[in-house]
Amino acid sequence: MIERTIQLALVHRVVFTRGAFATGNQTLVELLRAPARLSRVMVVVDSGVALSNPDLVAQIGAYFGSQDGVLELAGEPLVVGGGEACKNDWERVPDLWTEINERELDRHSYIVAVGGGAFLDLVGFASATAHRGIRHVRMPTTTLSQGDGGVGVKNGVNYFGKKNWVGSFTVPHAVVNDSEFLPSLPEKERRAGVIEAIKVALIRDAAFFEAIVAGAEELAALEISALEMVIRRSASLHVEHIATGGDPFELGSARPLDFGHWAAHKLEQISGFEIGHGEAVAMGIALDLLYAVEVGLLAADDCSRILDLIERVGFELYSECLTGRDEQGRLLVLRGLEEFREHLGGELTITLVTAPGQSVEVHEMDEAKVLVALKRLQDRTLVRG
Repeated sequence: MIERTIQLALVHRVVFTRGAFATGNQTLVELLRAPARLSRVMVVVDSGVALSNPDLVAQIGAYFGSQDGVLELAGEPLVVGGGEACKNDWERVPDLWTEINERELDRHSYIVAVGGGAFLDLVGFASATAHRGIRHVRMPTTTLSQGDGGVGVKNGVNYFGKKNWVGSFTVPHAVVNDSEFLPSLPEKERRAGVIEAIKVALIRDAAFFEAIVAGAEELAALEISALEMVIRRSASLHVEHIATGGDPFELGSARPLDFGHWAAHKLEQISGFEIGHGEAVAMGIALDLLYAVEVGLLAADDCSRILDLIERVGFELYSECLTGRDEQGRLLVLRGLEEFREHLGGELTITLVTAPGQSVEVHEMDEAKVLVALKRLQDRTLVRG
Protein backbone atom coordinates (compact mmCIF):
# COMPACT_ATOMS: atom_id res chain seq x y z
CA MET A 1 0.00 0.00 0.00
CA ILE A 2 1.17 3.51 -0.85
CA GLU A 3 -0.22 6.10 1.51
CA ARG A 4 0.37 9.83 1.47
CA THR A 5 -1.37 12.75 3.15
CA ILE A 6 -2.64 15.40 0.75
CA GLN A 7 -2.95 18.84 2.25
CA LEU A 8 -4.68 21.76 0.59
CA ALA A 9 -4.47 25.38 1.68
CA LEU A 10 -7.85 26.87 0.78
CA VAL A 11 -8.63 30.54 1.41
CA HIS A 12 -12.20 31.39 2.40
CA ARG A 13 -12.89 35.09 1.73
CA VAL A 14 -16.02 36.94 2.81
CA VAL A 15 -16.11 40.58 1.72
CA PHE A 16 -18.61 43.21 2.89
CA THR A 17 -19.48 46.11 0.60
CA ARG A 18 -22.26 48.34 -0.68
CA GLY A 19 -23.02 48.76 -4.37
CA ALA A 20 -20.69 46.07 -5.73
CA PHE A 21 -21.78 46.82 -9.32
CA ALA A 22 -21.29 50.59 -9.08
CA THR A 23 -18.58 51.47 -11.59
CA GLY A 24 -16.37 53.03 -8.93
CA ASN A 25 -16.49 49.98 -6.65
CA GLN A 26 -13.28 47.95 -7.03
CA THR A 27 -14.33 44.95 -4.90
CA LEU A 28 -14.97 42.56 -7.80
CA VAL A 29 -12.02 43.85 -9.82
CA GLU A 30 -9.67 43.11 -6.94
CA LEU A 31 -11.14 39.65 -6.44
CA LEU A 32 -11.27 38.60 -10.10
CA ARG A 33 -8.28 40.34 -11.70
CA ALA A 34 -5.72 37.86 -13.10
CA PRO A 35 -2.04 38.87 -13.23
CA ALA A 36 -1.37 37.89 -16.84
CA ARG A 37 -4.70 37.30 -18.55
CA LEU A 38 -8.17 38.69 -19.08
CA SER A 39 -10.65 37.25 -16.58
CA ARG A 40 -13.80 35.95 -18.27
CA VAL A 41 -16.85 36.07 -16.03
CA MET A 42 -20.32 34.59 -16.40
CA VAL A 43 -22.90 36.27 -14.15
CA VAL A 44 -26.06 34.38 -13.17
CA VAL A 45 -28.83 36.38 -11.50
CA ASP A 46 -31.77 35.14 -9.45
CA SER A 47 -34.93 36.21 -11.31
CA GLY A 48 -36.52 37.41 -8.07
CA VAL A 49 -33.54 39.68 -7.43
CA ALA A 50 -33.69 40.98 -11.01
CA LEU A 51 -37.39 41.74 -10.57
CA SER A 52 -36.82 43.60 -7.30
CA ASN A 53 -33.85 45.48 -8.76
CA PRO A 54 -34.97 46.32 -12.33
CA ASP A 55 -31.75 48.17 -13.22
CA LEU A 56 -29.46 45.39 -12.02
CA VAL A 57 -28.84 43.55 -15.30
CA ALA A 58 -28.00 46.79 -17.12
CA GLN A 59 -25.84 47.87 -14.20
CA ILE A 60 -23.88 44.60 -14.37
CA GLY A 61 -23.29 45.11 -18.09
CA ALA A 62 -22.11 48.68 -17.52
CA TYR A 63 -19.81 47.59 -14.71
CA PHE A 64 -18.01 44.99 -16.79
CA GLY A 65 -17.98 47.34 -19.77
CA SER A 66 -15.98 49.80 -17.67
CA GLN A 67 -13.33 47.17 -16.87
CA ASP A 68 -11.99 46.77 -20.40
CA GLY A 69 -8.75 44.78 -20.46
CA VAL A 70 -9.25 43.45 -16.93
CA LEU A 71 -12.64 41.70 -16.81
CA GLU A 72 -14.75 40.40 -19.68
CA LEU A 73 -18.42 39.49 -19.33
CA ALA A 74 -18.96 36.10 -20.99
CA GLY A 75 -22.29 36.89 -22.61
CA GLU A 76 -25.23 38.77 -21.18
CA PRO A 77 -26.07 38.10 -17.51
CA LEU A 78 -28.17 34.95 -17.31
CA VAL A 79 -31.41 35.37 -15.34
CA VAL A 80 -32.63 32.12 -13.76
CA GLY A 81 -35.55 31.38 -11.43
CA GLY A 82 -34.59 31.14 -7.77
CA GLY A 83 -36.21 30.16 -4.50
CA GLU A 84 -36.47 26.62 -3.15
CA ALA A 85 -38.24 25.57 -6.36
CA CYS A 86 -34.99 25.92 -8.31
CA LYS A 87 -33.43 23.18 -6.18
CA ASN A 88 -36.36 20.83 -6.79
CA ASP A 89 -35.93 20.82 -10.59
CA TRP A 90 -32.92 18.74 -11.67
CA GLU A 91 -33.16 20.04 -15.24
CA ARG A 92 -31.87 23.40 -14.01
CA VAL A 93 -28.43 21.81 -13.52
CA PRO A 94 -27.85 20.58 -17.11
CA ASP A 95 -29.35 23.86 -18.35
CA LEU A 96 -26.59 25.71 -16.51
CA TRP A 97 -23.96 23.26 -17.81
CA THR A 98 -25.19 24.02 -21.34
CA GLU A 99 -24.76 27.76 -20.78
CA ILE A 100 -21.27 27.21 -19.34
CA ASN A 101 -20.29 25.10 -22.34
CA GLU A 102 -21.75 27.46 -24.95
CA ARG A 103 -20.07 30.48 -23.35
CA GLU A 104 -16.78 28.57 -23.50
CA LEU A 105 -15.85 28.98 -19.87
CA ASP A 106 -12.80 27.12 -18.58
CA ARG A 107 -11.24 26.40 -15.21
CA HIS A 108 -9.64 29.86 -15.15
CA SER A 109 -12.98 31.59 -15.72
CA TYR A 110 -15.36 32.75 -13.00
CA ILE A 111 -19.04 32.22 -12.37
CA VAL A 112 -20.65 34.92 -10.23
CA ALA A 113 -24.02 33.99 -8.73
CA VAL A 114 -26.26 36.80 -7.48
CA GLY A 115 -29.22 35.61 -5.45
CA GLY A 116 -30.66 33.90 -2.40
CA GLY A 117 -29.41 30.80 -0.64
CA ALA A 118 -31.25 28.16 -2.66
CA PHE A 119 -30.19 29.85 -5.90
CA LEU A 120 -26.55 29.93 -4.72
CA ASP A 121 -26.76 26.21 -3.93
CA LEU A 122 -27.95 25.46 -7.47
CA VAL A 123 -25.40 27.62 -9.30
CA GLY A 124 -22.64 26.56 -6.92
CA PHE A 125 -23.29 22.90 -7.66
CA ALA A 126 -23.28 23.49 -11.43
CA SER A 127 -20.04 25.48 -11.10
CA ALA A 128 -18.38 22.84 -8.94
CA THR A 129 -19.17 20.04 -11.39
CA ALA A 130 -18.53 21.77 -14.74
CA HIS A 131 -14.94 21.12 -15.86
CA ARG A 132 -14.53 19.48 -12.42
CA GLY A 133 -14.77 22.92 -10.88
CA ILE A 134 -14.94 26.49 -12.19
CA ARG A 135 -14.01 29.33 -9.85
CA HIS A 136 -17.16 30.52 -8.19
CA VAL A 137 -18.11 33.79 -6.50
CA ARG A 138 -21.23 33.95 -4.38
CA MET A 139 -23.12 37.21 -4.02
CA PRO A 140 -25.84 36.44 -1.46
CA THR A 141 -28.75 38.86 -1.57
CA THR A 142 -30.78 37.78 1.48
CA THR A 143 -30.08 38.13 5.18
CA LEU A 144 -30.27 34.35 5.47
CA SER A 145 -27.64 33.70 2.83
CA GLN A 146 -25.36 36.62 3.76
CA GLY A 147 -25.05 35.44 7.36
CA ASP A 148 -25.35 31.68 6.96
CA GLY A 149 -25.85 29.49 3.89
CA GLY A 150 -24.15 31.79 1.41
CA VAL A 151 -20.89 31.89 3.37
CA GLY A 152 -20.65 28.10 3.67
CA VAL A 153 -18.84 25.56 1.52
CA LYS A 154 -21.80 23.36 0.65
CA ASN A 155 -23.75 23.28 -2.62
CA GLY A 156 -26.79 21.14 -3.16
CA VAL A 157 -30.03 20.42 -4.94
CA ASN A 158 -33.00 18.43 -3.69
CA TYR A 159 -33.60 14.91 -4.96
CA PHE A 160 -35.84 12.00 -3.95
CA GLY A 161 -37.89 14.64 -2.13
CA LYS A 162 -34.96 15.16 0.26
CA LYS A 163 -33.22 18.46 0.87
CA ASN A 164 -29.69 18.79 -0.58
CA TRP A 165 -29.47 15.07 -1.43
CA VAL A 166 -27.20 15.83 -4.41
CA GLY A 167 -24.36 18.26 -3.86
CA SER A 168 -20.71 19.04 -3.32
CA PHE A 169 -18.32 20.72 -0.93
CA THR A 170 -16.41 23.56 -2.55
CA VAL A 171 -14.75 26.58 -0.98
CA PRO A 172 -15.88 29.51 -3.18
CA HIS A 173 -13.30 31.85 -4.61
CA ALA A 174 -15.05 34.56 -2.61
CA VAL A 175 -18.32 35.55 -1.00
CA VAL A 176 -19.38 39.17 -1.54
CA ASN A 177 -22.04 40.46 0.85
CA ASP A 178 -23.58 43.58 -0.66
CA SER A 179 -25.97 45.23 1.81
CA GLU A 180 -27.60 47.32 -0.93
CA PHE A 181 -29.73 44.30 -1.81
CA LEU A 182 -31.35 44.08 1.63
CA PRO A 183 -33.91 46.93 1.43
CA SER A 184 -35.49 45.41 -1.70
CA LEU A 185 -36.27 42.12 0.07
CA PRO A 186 -39.78 41.19 1.16
CA GLU A 187 -40.19 41.55 4.92
CA LYS A 188 -40.13 37.78 5.54
CA GLU A 189 -36.82 37.38 3.74
CA ARG A 190 -35.25 40.35 5.52
CA ARG A 191 -36.19 38.74 8.83
CA ALA A 192 -35.07 35.20 8.02
CA GLY A 193 -31.36 35.76 8.64
CA VAL A 194 -32.00 36.87 12.21
CA ILE A 195 -32.94 33.35 13.31
CA GLU A 196 -29.71 31.90 11.95
CA ALA A 197 -27.83 34.59 13.87
CA ILE A 198 -29.66 33.55 17.04
CA LYS A 199 -28.83 29.92 16.26
CA VAL A 200 -25.09 30.44 15.90
CA ALA A 201 -25.03 32.74 18.94
CA LEU A 202 -26.74 30.06 21.03
CA ILE A 203 -24.18 27.40 20.15
CA ARG A 204 -21.00 29.52 20.01
CA ASP A 205 -21.14 33.05 21.44
CA ALA A 206 -23.03 34.15 24.57
CA ALA A 207 -21.92 37.77 24.11
CA PHE A 208 -23.41 37.82 20.62
CA PHE A 209 -26.65 36.39 22.00
CA GLU A 210 -26.82 39.24 24.52
CA ALA A 211 -26.14 41.75 21.73
CA ILE A 212 -29.10 40.33 19.83
CA VAL A 213 -31.26 40.62 22.96
CA ALA A 214 -30.18 44.25 23.36
CA GLY A 215 -30.97 45.00 19.71
CA ALA A 216 -34.22 43.02 19.51
CA GLU A 217 -36.39 46.10 18.99
CA GLU A 218 -34.30 47.32 16.05
CA LEU A 219 -34.16 43.82 14.57
CA ALA A 220 -37.91 43.43 14.89
CA ALA A 221 -38.23 46.70 12.95
CA LEU A 222 -35.73 45.33 10.38
CA GLU A 223 -33.46 48.34 10.63
CA ILE A 224 -30.65 47.91 8.09
CA SER A 225 -27.85 48.84 10.51
CA ALA A 226 -29.07 46.23 12.99
CA LEU A 227 -29.34 43.62 10.25
CA GLU A 228 -25.82 44.43 9.04
CA MET A 229 -24.50 43.92 12.58
CA VAL A 230 -26.00 40.47 13.02
CA ILE A 231 -25.12 39.41 9.47
CA ARG A 232 -21.47 40.35 9.89
CA ARG A 233 -21.07 38.56 13.23
CA SER A 234 -23.11 35.56 12.12
CA ALA A 235 -21.00 35.21 8.95
CA SER A 236 -17.82 35.51 11.03
CA LEU A 237 -18.90 32.74 13.41
CA HIS A 238 -19.94 30.46 10.55
CA VAL A 239 -16.64 30.92 8.72
CA GLU A 240 -14.70 30.47 11.95
CA HIS A 241 -16.42 27.14 12.55
CA ILE A 242 -15.86 25.96 8.98
CA ALA A 243 -12.18 26.91 9.07
CA THR A 244 -11.30 25.78 12.59
CA GLY A 245 -13.89 23.16 13.52
CA GLY A 246 -11.80 20.35 12.05
CA ASP A 247 -14.45 18.98 9.69
CA PRO A 248 -15.24 21.51 6.93
CA PHE A 249 -16.48 18.85 4.51
CA GLU A 250 -18.52 16.97 7.13
CA LEU A 251 -16.64 13.68 7.10
CA GLY A 252 -17.73 13.04 10.68
CA SER A 253 -21.19 12.77 12.17
CA ALA A 254 -21.58 16.19 13.79
CA ARG A 255 -23.19 19.30 12.31
CA PRO A 256 -23.39 21.88 15.11
CA LEU A 257 -24.29 24.64 12.66
CA ASP A 258 -27.47 22.69 11.92
CA PHE A 259 -28.86 23.12 15.43
CA GLY A 260 -32.63 23.03 15.14
CA HIS A 261 -32.47 21.88 11.53
CA TRP A 262 -33.46 18.21 11.75
CA ALA A 263 -37.08 19.26 12.33
CA ALA A 264 -36.79 22.40 10.19
CA HIS A 265 -35.78 20.55 7.02
CA LYS A 266 -38.63 18.07 7.46
CA LEU A 267 -41.09 20.84 8.26
CA GLU A 268 -40.25 22.59 5.00
CA GLN A 269 -41.00 19.36 3.11
CA ILE A 270 -44.23 18.65 5.01
CA SER A 271 -45.51 22.13 4.23
CA GLY A 272 -44.65 21.79 0.54
CA PHE A 273 -42.05 24.51 1.17
CA GLU A 274 -44.78 27.01 2.02
CA ILE A 275 -42.98 27.44 5.33
CA GLY A 276 -39.71 29.20 4.53
CA HIS A 277 -36.35 28.09 5.85
CA GLY A 278 -36.06 30.87 8.43
CA GLU A 279 -39.56 30.23 9.75
CA ALA A 280 -38.90 26.48 9.90
CA VAL A 281 -35.59 26.96 11.72
CA ALA A 282 -37.33 29.12 14.35
CA MET A 283 -39.77 26.29 15.02
CA GLY A 284 -37.05 23.63 14.94
CA ILE A 285 -34.95 25.57 17.45
CA ALA A 286 -37.99 26.04 19.69
CA LEU A 287 -38.71 22.31 19.64
CA ASP A 288 -35.09 21.39 20.46
CA LEU A 289 -34.91 23.96 23.26
CA LEU A 290 -38.02 22.54 24.91
CA TYR A 291 -36.66 19.02 24.42
CA ALA A 292 -33.41 20.07 26.10
CA VAL A 293 -35.44 21.27 29.09
CA GLU A 294 -37.36 17.99 29.14
CA VAL A 295 -34.16 15.91 29.33
CA GLY A 296 -32.53 18.16 31.91
CA LEU A 297 -29.92 19.87 29.74
CA LEU A 298 -31.31 23.41 29.69
CA ALA A 299 -32.83 25.49 32.47
CA ALA A 300 -36.49 26.34 31.94
CA ASP A 301 -35.83 30.04 32.56
CA ASP A 302 -33.10 30.12 29.88
CA CYS A 303 -35.45 28.36 27.48
CA SER A 304 -38.26 30.85 28.09
CA ARG A 305 -35.90 33.79 27.63
CA ILE A 306 -34.69 32.43 24.28
CA LEU A 307 -38.19 31.63 23.05
CA ASP A 308 -39.34 35.10 24.05
CA LEU A 309 -36.47 36.62 22.04
CA ILE A 310 -37.33 34.59 18.95
CA GLU A 311 -40.92 35.82 19.15
CA ARG A 312 -39.83 39.42 19.88
CA VAL A 313 -37.86 39.60 16.65
CA GLY A 314 -40.92 38.45 14.70
CA PHE A 315 -41.02 34.65 14.40
CA GLU A 316 -43.83 32.22 15.13
CA LEU A 317 -42.82 29.09 17.03
CA TYR A 318 -45.54 26.66 16.00
CA SER A 319 -47.35 25.39 12.90
CA GLU A 320 -50.02 22.75 12.55
CA CYS A 321 -47.64 21.05 10.11
CA LEU A 322 -45.61 19.95 13.15
CA THR A 323 -48.44 17.63 14.18
CA GLY A 324 -49.10 16.00 10.78
CA ARG A 325 -49.11 12.20 10.87
CA ASP A 326 -48.53 9.39 8.36
CA GLU A 327 -50.81 6.42 7.60
CA GLN A 328 -49.50 4.57 10.65
CA GLY A 329 -50.23 7.53 12.91
CA ARG A 330 -46.57 8.50 13.46
CA LEU A 331 -45.65 12.15 13.40
CA LEU A 332 -44.22 13.06 10.01
CA VAL A 333 -41.70 15.44 11.53
CA LEU A 334 -40.02 12.54 13.38
CA ARG A 335 -38.89 11.16 10.04
CA GLY A 336 -36.55 14.12 10.01
CA LEU A 337 -34.35 12.44 12.62
CA GLU A 338 -33.55 9.46 10.41
CA GLU A 339 -33.19 11.62 7.30
CA PHE A 340 -30.81 13.88 9.22
CA ARG A 341 -28.68 10.89 10.22
CA GLU A 342 -28.86 9.32 6.76
CA HIS A 343 -27.88 12.54 5.01
CA LEU A 344 -24.61 12.76 6.91
CA GLY A 345 -24.00 9.06 7.53
CA GLY A 346 -22.70 7.52 10.73
CA GLU A 347 -24.56 7.78 13.99
CA LEU A 348 -27.27 10.30 14.72
CA THR A 349 -25.69 13.47 16.13
CA ILE A 350 -27.92 16.29 17.34
CA THR A 351 -26.67 19.54 18.86
CA LEU A 352 -28.59 20.77 21.88
CA VAL A 353 -28.11 24.03 23.76
CA THR A 354 -27.33 23.90 27.48
CA ALA A 355 -27.11 27.69 27.97
CA PRO A 356 -26.68 30.65 25.61
CA GLY A 357 -23.28 30.14 23.98
CA GLN A 358 -22.94 26.53 25.15
CA SER A 359 -23.99 23.27 23.53
CA VAL A 360 -23.54 19.50 23.66
CA GLU A 361 -23.98 16.71 21.15
CA VAL A 362 -26.35 13.82 21.78
CA HIS A 363 -26.66 10.64 19.77
CA GLU A 364 -30.25 9.73 20.44
CA MET A 365 -33.55 11.53 20.80
CA ASP A 366 -36.23 10.06 23.05
CA GLU A 367 -39.30 10.20 20.81
CA ALA A 368 -41.67 10.22 23.77
CA LYS A 369 -39.93 13.31 25.14
CA VAL A 370 -39.94 14.92 21.70
CA LEU A 371 -43.71 14.50 21.76
CA VAL A 372 -43.88 16.09 25.21
CA ALA A 373 -41.75 19.01 23.97
CA LEU A 374 -43.99 19.40 20.95
CA LYS A 375 -47.09 19.43 23.18
CA ARG A 376 -45.48 22.09 25.39
CA LEU A 377 -44.73 24.16 22.30
CA GLN A 378 -48.31 23.79 21.09
CA ASP A 379 -49.73 24.70 24.51
CA ARG A 380 -47.42 27.71 24.80
CA THR A 381 -48.62 29.00 21.45
CA LEU A 382 -52.29 28.49 22.32
CA VAL A 383 -51.91 30.31 25.64
CA ARG A 384 -50.25 33.27 23.92
CA GLY A 385 -52.74 32.93 21.04
